[in-house]
Amino acid sequence: MDTDALAEIMQRNCTVKKSDILAVISELIETMQDQLQNSKRIKLNGFGAFKLGIENAAGGAATAAEFSASKNIKGLHVLFQPEVKTDTTGQRRKTFVTGCTVQEAPKNDVDTAKPANGSDSGNSGSQSGNSNVPSGDVPGEGD
Repeated sequence: MDTDALAEIMQRNCTVKKSDILAVISELIETMQDQLQNSKRIKLNGFGAFKLGIENAAGGAATAAEFSASKNIKGLHVLFQPEVKTDTTGQRRKTFVTGCTVQEAPKNDVDTAKPANGSDSGNSGSQSGNSNVPSGDVPGEGD
């Protein structure tokens, strides 16, 4: 799911237009980039926190005198820490998975047996189990 699809859903759930949502998200990205590059940690309440991390080159420097940014720093990356809340039992839970349940996906029943008379009735390889799941689409995976 991309930004445009999320904005479409958000527009249906509130009074803000999709174009306004996209404008705010675009500005958020630009502002976050500026602030991260100024060594700021950004916390979006209910979402999580972002900060830049340094990727060190293999080997490193044995002493501070041997350290060189051009030799010892391989690159930068963004670190994300999802927001965590404490529930009534004292357990720490990540906001995005609170209330989430997991269940086994239904199995697709595929008949691989060859017809006894050698004719093909046109149904070989069809799904006989869960008829509301399109071929190749696994519920809960992907999008």
